[in-house]
Amino acid sequence: MRIHLTSIFVDDQDKALRFYTEVLGFVKKTEVPLGADRWLTVVSPEDPDGTELLLEPDGHPAVKPYRAALVEDGIPATAFAVRDVRAEFDRLSARGVRFTQEPLEMGPVTTAVLDDTCGNLIQIVQHA
Repeated sequence: MRIHLTSIFVDDQDKALRFYTEVLGFVKKTEVPLGADRWLTVVSPEDPDGTELLLEPDGHPAVKPYRAALVEDGIPATAFAVRDVRAEFDRLSARGVRFTQEPLEMGPVTTAVLDDTCGNLIQIVQHA
């Protein structure tokens, strides 16, 4: 068994697609219209047949309070692995990305936390 799909709630699918592709560097995998919304996924260009990230609309009434509580407490909605957290921090900061946690070494991992502009905090992680 392996993870095939995971999702993140976003407040605007178009804005999320731009951020996740143009800023973070993912590529669009699937886009299927579903009424006012879409089944919209992105993948890593390093693993185009790997785990898909669904950019899921946040329309359910439980989503906004849940996400607001996570952001208020500084808890990331998910984490992405990177080769070099400090290099990604520098690259993304230069592109205007706001970080809520600068690179921090914690034993065998280095992490940083960014704001995805769509209502979520995202952690980037480098394993030693």
